[in-house]
Amino acid sequence: MSKVGIIGAGLSGLTLALALHQQSIPSIIYESRPDAPLNIGGAVMLSPNALRVLDRLGVYERIRTRGYTFTKVDYRNAVTDTVTEMQEFGGKDKYGYDALRIYRSELIDVLLEMLEAAGVSIKYGRKFAKVLEETERQVTWEFTDGSRETAQLLVGADGIHSTVRKYLYPDLVPKFTGLAGITAAVPTAQLQAPVDLHLPLTYVLPGKGGFVIAPQQVDGSEQLIGKQRRVEKDLTREEWAAFMADKESQVKFLQDIDPAFPEVVHRAVSNIPHDKINVWPFYVVPRLNAWSSEDQHRRVVILGDAAHAIPPSAGQGINQAFEDVYMLSLLLSDTAKENNKDYLAASLKWWQESRQARVDQVLELNKQIDLRRLPQSQDSDGLEKLNFEVGWLYDIDLDQVVGNWLKEFQ
Repeated sequence: MSKVGIIGAGLSGLTLALALHQQSIPSIIYESRPDAPLNIGGAVMLSPNALRVLDRLGVYERIRTRGYTFTKVDYRNAVTDTVTEMQEFGGKDKYGYDALRIYRSELIDVLLEMLEAAGVSIKYGRKFAKVLEETERQVTWEFTDGSRETAQLLVGADGIHSTVRKYLYPDLVPKFTGLAGITAAVPTAQLQAPVDLHLPLTYVLPGKGGFVIAPQQVDGSEQLIGKQRRVEKDLTREEWAAFMADKESQVKFLQDIDPAFPEVVHRAVSNIPHDKINVWPFYVVPRLNAWSSEDQHRRVVILGDAAHAIPPSAGQGINQAFEDVYMLSLLLSDTAKENNKDYLAASLKWWQESRQARVDQVLELNKQIDLRRLPQSQDSDGLEKLNFEVGWLYDIDLDQVVGNWLKEFQ
């Protein structure tokens, strides 16, 4: 494949370009923002399934000492202050990797360094407008400045509000879940946490919801704190900007803590710097029938949040996006079939089906976790059905999965 055009220089787009380079497939990234770095947002949790991908791309060794490593998240009853459940997030002995909580900016910096060394071009200030023409061998698209580009494949890695997706689904609008994550970062010393208190954790107060505490920075010297807030209706871009800018309102929400929560929670919210507050509205994309232009020539593809936005409850949004890009790069690497229309159609169809099956499982896990973090008016029957067995999620070898399919196809 002679050229892949990637719309979006976020984590998905940058990682896709690196994965394609590893397969000797040239690509160019186009980003609407005027310049780098695109390091908005806080920290992300990387689990073994994604770290295995990053390891095979040469990224893991560069980032593993830049974040906080951990293996599990405890769920503690806020009244009794006892552990009721535990969710694995990693484990070197069991899955090959401990989980890693790392600032998005650190990861982006490493990816940018590696792409620069690889000679991959990133063109900033290029905002995608529309696809002009798609043929059996290539696709041509236009930017808002009127300029045009052509490639053998166009990939939309441009997030939940994807403009590339409009080519496939002109009328689709991401659905707001009615929830937003409100988080802040505070010094670990402020918590005065007991030495035997394992972090990260989620305190659950039956009927009142949950409160998350998660270490950040390499030495764990900072803690993310947060809880989920109900928002009655979706907001416009301007309204969300105003909502996020109202730091005092977000501080008051975080500090509105039921007296039944342990003292460590009350100390955590006692002093919240306004510049450390983050608001994350939870959107989902309806289940899509196609992630590529199957009614044309499949020369336009979407992935990551553009194809399957996953709320962050299980910490799998970016992890699943990394799986998307790595599997796609492996499928595109079969250069002997690069111009075989049947191969392109079959591989993209299988790629989407296999990816969607995993996303569906993650969404079910999300649903169960949300039951613990939100104030509950219903009974707690659903809480008893949670299965935190996550081997299916973390213990996967994508090279083997793709290799097995290629053998069947041949």
